[in-house]
Amino acid sequence: MSQEPNTTLNRAKPYQLVLFPMNNGATNVYFVLILSYVAQFGDNILKLGFFASLMVTVMRVADAITDPIIGAAMDRTSTRIGKFRPFMILGSGVMAVSVVCLYVLTPFIPETMMWLRYVAFVVIYFVWVIGYTFQTSCTRAGQTVLTNDPNQRPMFTIFNTVGSLLGMGVMQFMIPIIKSMYDVKDDAGNVIVSGYANPMVFRIITPIGIAISVFLTILAIIGIAEKDNPKYYGIGGDKQEKVKMSEYVEIIKDNKPMQRLMVAGAGCKLALAIATNTTVLLALYGILMGNYNSLYLPMMVLGYVCAVPFFLISMRTSQKLGQKASLVRYVSVALACYVGVLALLLFSSHGNPARMLAFPYNGGSSINLYTVLFIVCFGVGYGAYYATADMPIPMVADCSDYETYRSGKYIPGIMGTLFSLVDKLVSSLAQTLVAVIFWICTGVNELPNDATPYSTGIKVGVIIMFCVIPMLAWAATLIAMKGYALTGEKMKTIQAVNAARKEAVAGGMSLEQAMKEITDDTVKTA
Repeated sequence: MSQEPNTTLNRAKPYQLVLFPMNNGATNVYFVLILSYVAQFGDNILKLGFFASLMVTVMRVADAITDPIIGAAMDRTSTRIGKFRPFMILGSGVMAVSVVCLYVLTPFIPETMMWLRYVAFVVIYFVWVIGYTFQTSCTRAGQTVLTNDPNQRPMFTIFNTVGSLLGMGVMQFMIPIIKSMYDVKDDAGNVIVSGYANPMVFRIITPIGIAISVFLTILAIIGIAEKDNPKYYGIGGDKQEKVKMSEYVEIIKDNKPMQRLMVAGAGCKLALAIATNTTVLLALYGILMGNYNSLYLPMMVLGYVCAVPFFLISMRTSQKLGQKASLVRYVSVALACYVGVLALLLFSSHGNPARMLAFPYNGGSSINLYTVLFIVCFGVGYGAYYATADMPIPMVADCSDYETYRSGKYIPGIMGTLFSLVDKLVSSLAQTLVAVIFWICTGVNELPNDATPYSTGIKVGVIIMFCVIPMLAWAATLIAMKGYALTGEKMKTIQAVNAARKEAVAGGMSLEQAMKEITDDTVKTA
């Protein structure tokens, strides 16, 4: 009679589960600092126009060449301080230096040497992207040594969110406040020159962002220190066979769950990158609704507050039914709620207080019905999709364990960089889409800010980017997940088989023999 095996899982200690996800919070600081603001910086400060938005995408596409190289290097790395920590330290340092060069030093290049501004922007941004790859790939790859317990892995999403709030959330909250201090206003209080056109804003936010990111990186290094050890590296441990570069294409081709997860991850990331893009939010709250400084922060806080219950229930769903079931369920909730957000934005009317967002402190006597409906639809929808935006990250570890189960190869580096590549391509595509869509809708080759006058083209652009594109991205996620084979039950079987094979290899059996003799059936009947 078949029975589940009595295997010993690699479980993380509580402090390790809490601290290592801070690595993603550390890189998310730069997700805000660079990816959300670099186009505004390039346009308003360096006067590069559309070139800045275009280069964000071009440089990320070029980085497709470096991603697998860095992933392969990580898989082959084994140092005194482990496999992952060297890349975390190096990535953090490279990003810190490059962002100082970009935001603090390049504005000192005179306008008479515009060619040098273009060259500096491209070179510095490319160096930053390399550092970003070093550190972000560790978030995905390091999970494979942290824990393989199906009940613990979903908890990564919770603590990852805590890290993001300490990184991304703090930056999102702080930067608009600093920016508002440098707005130039007329006698009526209307913004006539945005603070994002003042280099001092970027000189202030740069050291703050670096300090937060370095602090979170140190916490993450403490969290993974004990587990960044050869005895946790796949089935073979310190005897792990090196994978040749020529084998990667075949591995990617045969790992169907990873292919589908890359599509789902791209969908979730695109939805997050577009809906939280600085220019889109400036246009929504500053132009359509008339007061960016008063609306942005309360709506951001609303989204975070609504996300808390979804993080808790999505974790329970993941532990009971698997991470696939949780992702599908709550992406569906977000998609349904954003139908309401779309309808409300279509119904909105600039200049009509009854059909715009209004709070008591924002010039209105009370919150109108439009605001109540928007809060409900946006709050629930944002909470659901923010809870799922990083859910594919722990699922990368499942795909890596599946590859070990399928082929015997332990290649978390290449798995992490594959996903990191999707992350970067999609987030960079988001900025270019923002620039192109606003250009098509308005006919103006400049990014709008809160000093830009209202137009129908601005409204159309906001609706497309704040609602339509995220909804299409979530639809793509749901389609991709239909054929995703790594359910909760399947992952339990995979971990049991991998554990049995690892024990056999440690006892002297060859990896090839263990792969052949120890299967789902033999483990279940053992």
